[in-house]
Amino acid sequence: MAEYEINARGLQCPGPIVKLFNQSKTAEPGDIIKIEVTDQGFKKDVMAWCKKTGCDLVELKEENNVISATIKKN
Repeated sequence: MAEYEINARGLQCPGPIVKLFNQSKTAEPGDIIKIEVTDQGFKKDVMAWCKKTGCDLVELKEENNVISATIKKN
């Protein structure tokens, strides 16, 4: 199992989701992708993206205006 980290701070929609999508294409089932963003719309976007792709949203939190999401590829 691999773990990937994406820094998408400062990017606006659709930048963070595009980075997440591109990383998910190279990830294997069971891999973990962690992404940090500052775009407030990302919370809704990542929930919808996980539902659409079948990935698990393991954790979604916000601290100091930075949204952190942990996604497990299925």
